[in-house]
Amino acid sequence: MSLFDLTVRNVKRNFRLYSIYLFSMVIGVIIQFTFSSLMYNGDIMDALQNRDNFRMGVAIASVVVFVFIIFFILYANSFFMRQRKKEFGMYLLYGLSERQITMMVFYETLILSAISLVTGVLLGGILSKLFGMLLLRLMQYEQVISLSFPLQSILSTAGLFLLLAVIISVQSYIMVNRVQLMELFHAKQKSERPVRISAVLALLSVLLLVLSFAVISSGKGSVFWKDYATWSLIGVTVGIIGGTYLFFRQFAGWLLQRISRSRKYHEGNTVLWTSALRFQIRGNTLNLTFISLFSAAIMMLMCFMTINYKVQFDAVGRNLPNDIAYQSLDQQTNTMIDGMIRDSEHDILFHFTQEGLEVTPVTDMHAIVENPEYYTSDVLLVPEHSYNELIAQRGDGEQVELQGNEAVGLAQGSDFPRVYEPGTMPDFTVRGPEQTVFKLAEIKDYAYLGWASDPVRSMLYKPAVLVISDEAYSRLAAEGTAVRKSYEIYGLSNARNAEALSREIHAIVTQTPDAYYSSFADVYSKQIESSSLMLFSSGFLALIAIFALASIIYFKQLREATDERLQYSILRKIGIDGRQIQSVIRKQLLFVFLPPLLLGVAYSWFIIKYYILDSVAGYSGLTGMTWGIMGVYFLIYLLLYLSSTNLYYKIVSENP
Repeated sequence: MSLFDLTVRNVKRNFRLYSIYLFSMVIGVIIQFTFSSLMYNGDIMDALQNRDNFRMGVAIASVVVFVFIIFFILYANSFFMRQRKKEFGMYLLYGLSERQITMMVFYETLILSAISLVTGVLLGGILSKLFGMLLLRLMQYEQVISLSFPLQSILSTAGLFLLLAVIISVQSYIMVNRVQLMELFHAKQKSERPVRISAVLALLSVLLLVLSFAVISSGKGSVFWKDYATWSLIGVTVGIIGGTYLFFRQFAGWLLQRISRSRKYHEGNTVLWTSALRFQIRGNTLNLTFISLFSAAIMMLMCFMTINYKVQFDAVGRNLPNDIAYQSLDQQTNTMIDGMIRDSEHDILFHFTQEGLEVTPVTDMHAIVENPEYYTSDVLLVPEHSYNELIAQRGDGEQVELQGNEAVGLAQGSDFPRVYEPGTMPDFTVRGPEQTVFKLAEIKDYAYLGWASDPVRSMLYKPAVLVISDEAYSRLAAEGTAVRKSYEIYGLSNARNAEALSREIHAIVTQTPDAYYSSFADVYSKQIESSSLMLFSSGFLALIAIFALASIIYFKQLREATDERLQYSILRKIGIDGRQIQSVIRKQLLFVFLPPLLLGVAYSWFIIKYYILDSVAGYSGLTGMTWGIMGVYFLIYLLLYLSSTNLYYKIVSENP
């Protein structure tokens, strides 16, 4: 019998074990092909405004997906090989060499890869159409997506799994070559030893977690993060990782020990499920720690990307509140630009010509903005009535009422807007060329002109704006010492699709050096397409991560259930019925599933709440959306728990 014939017989004889491995490989092919095919789908590329950015984004994400799939398949193969140690021991006993066993594994991998490649490409082609429609829906495009199987995607996916076949063969050779023959035969007879429990270490685990949560919940405005950010980050990281590890290593063992000393320990089936867990703590600690941290990472990734996507729609409008705005030029050029806009397909909803005074700040710019490097070095003084006129047209409800030398600083994107009470208003001094002192009544998270933009480079810089009272403005304008600047501000219909118009106007305005120009359309498509791609890519990564996490749990329970069939067989012989065994399994696995889930949810919620949601408090619906994502993850985890309990019971019900 040839090695190839032996390979085929192995696959037929151990179909259930092979089917789990095959399923993992099929999922890997589907994910890789589905994601890579998006880059070569002509319908998607036709719909996009920024094709080069999309290709680059997909290429980068494809590499991450590629690496993730390799590690996932290698983990599945590692489990697969450990389950077959006894089988390999028999082959060695019958005279096969390590090289021949490796060739047999290589043949198996080629067969499974071929099956998974054909199946995965067929299913991936169907799913690529669905996911392509979803991606364009996120971008708010209505393009129809056709079913396609790009040759480039097929070749790249086939190349990936050919590379995996070689890597798996090397991994298998190392695993077979490193163990002794007797170890192979007794691989499944090794038993875990209970961990020595320390009440001090159990208390330390709780203390580390509590301190970590306390520092996180203090918020980024606290002294921990303002003055000791590096040390706080190190402390929280060590506290979470170390606390989680000790929680499962010591606190869980201490809790099981306390249960074993209770009066009702011998009632019901408590003895059965707690004793099994005490012997599994050593082997489960790293897995449960990894699952807790990995779960938190998955939820934080999805929450952050979803919040970023939702915020972008409003954020572009807040960053660039004017559909088109530019510094007024000569009369002839202004008239020409106005004609271009009127001749375009975008109706003019409103048009204002507004004036301001350009002055030099004497007071440090940090008094009115948080990041002065993003702003112009000069400050534009805008009269109260002009500002309110434009704001009324926008309907934002951000009007101001000022008297004397009162002023309002506009710091769009500020995390800490402020309102000052009379008597506490700080001074802000400007020179134009005479010095004038204003009293800051408020710092608003709002923009009057918005970012200067470019059709290619998007956002460039922000004009620093100070809204002052009409009385103060009239006085400074009458003096005639400050530089006057006027701006043309347009509101357009369907402004999000005005890229072509914006490029034409931008080319004219920028012929005047340092002239201000801003267009909503310059940024909208780039921001929405990029945030949609980031959300879509993170969703793919989360999908792979959840599947990998499920596989880790699934493979772990499969191995433990296989090892414990003899014990459960003895329980059945002494009169424990199937319903009681199911109850024992449910309680035992609940103790394994629930703590990592709760810790993962707690970590992700605290970080998302105090460092993301609090920064975007002005956007509605984000908290509910965050809990919705965590709820979906909880549901997936619940289904995984129920599936694992059923699998566990099915395996232990078989004769050992």
